[in-house]
Amino acid sequence: MFVLRGLFVASLAGYWKLFPRRFLMAASSSDGEYSSAFVTCPNTDVAKKIARGLVQKKIAACVNIIPGITSVYTWEDKVEEDAEVLMMIKTRTNRLGDLTDYVRKEHPYDVPEVISVKLGEGNPAYLQWIRDTVPDK
Repeated sequence: MFVLRGLFVASLAGYWKLFPRRFLMAASSSDGEYSSAFVTCPNTDVAKKIARGLVQKKIAACVNIIPGITSVYTWEDKVEEDAEVLMMIKTRTNRLGDLTDYVRKEHPYDVPEVISVKLGEGNPAYLQWIRDTVPDK
């Protein structure tokens, strides 16, 4: 059994040599250090104002503004439907509180949507750029 396991491991080692190192290192684990937050806005002007503030204050490294979404939701016991703009915000996970506070202060909605997901993996150079751009709290 040991011999077979050794042969199998040896054959895998040879197999991995077929792939360039840059391919194998294409994704890097971030251990939850980085997050992407999502915020909807009523229009592009509001989204740009909030995005610029987040980036200028170094709360976010980058904000993508995605126009043309439709939101269907319940508000005050009525089903509503609105055209909105989505912001996808890249930041450090430990800055999400600052991000939420800033959005709540600057956003015209009574209850702005601020949700986030931790980034498990990504381009190591991009993750390093987020780290270099957004100071740790």
